[in-house]
Amino acid sequence: MIVARYVHTNLVARDWRELAAFYCAVFGCRPVPPERKYSGEALERGTGVAGAALEGVHLALPGYDEGGPTLEIFTYSPLQQGAVPAPNRTGFGHIAFAVDSVAKARYAVLVAGGKPVGEIVTLSLNDGRRVEWCYVSDPEGNIVELQCVVPGSP
Repeated sequence: MIVARYVHTNLVARDWRELAAFYCAVFGCRPVPPERKYSGEALERGTGVAGAALEGVHLALPGYDEGGPTLEIFTYSPLQQGAVPAPNRTGFGHIAFAVDSVAKARYAVLVAGGKPVGEIVTLSLNDGRRVEWCYVSDPEGNIVELQCVVPGSP
């Protein structure tokens, strides 16, 4: 087995500045300088995308110390449109945030330009805990899970 450490998750955005501002405003993410801007032969070879150029930023995720995993938000040129994200589509499905109130977080997402995906529900886990959660989407349609362990759960 190799030695590994989780580093980041990448979101390809239509407008990286607007999407980064959303995650900072709603979830308290913080930019990790410097902003990135890459192009050239090495990027083309590494990505397998002819003429690739990208720019964007890494965002520190809430709840982690400096040097923790980041959310990397880049805009590519050329940009290829993808299928509309769906909770049951194969591949990466969503990013999740533990919040103190699912209802308040859902409201904040919607006010900031996100959209509802499902309803707020409570599920019982195998260990007896109950988790309140819902799916919403960010302004570009990426699915975000909001979750909170119900107080009083074991």
